[in-house]
Amino acid sequence: MAKSESMILIPGRTSKQGTSLNKGKLKDEYIEVSTTVEMNLDDMTRLKLQEGDQVRLSNEIGSTVVRCKGRKPEDLPAGILFIAYGPPSSQLMGSDTAGSGMPLSKHMRVSVEKVSA
Repeated sequence: MAKSESMILIPGRTSKQGTSLNKGKLKDEYIEVSTTVEMNLDDMTRLKLQEGDQVRLSNEIGSTVVRCKGRKPEDLPAGILFIAYGPPSSQLMGSDTAGSGMPLSKHMRVSVEKVSA
């Protein structure tokens, strides 16, 4: 069974959101950044994850599968995950924020587990 760990997920806006296609931003760029969760490299090592592995994020509201990407410990503290606000992160939010636009600060405790190939 894959190792699971509880962490804090922070969805946030990126420069790829809110720009139109005629300004040089491609829809594919936004889709990629909103389906990739960034995590501390030490957390990835502990969970036996490599960059590009798929992980399941879940909480009492829902779950979603995304790819993981490593960040240096000085860029992202251990136990914290970052994902661009989008459809995957909204699946983990309550009805008070899901579908209502970007919440200013929505930190969620999620379980992180590697998806078996």
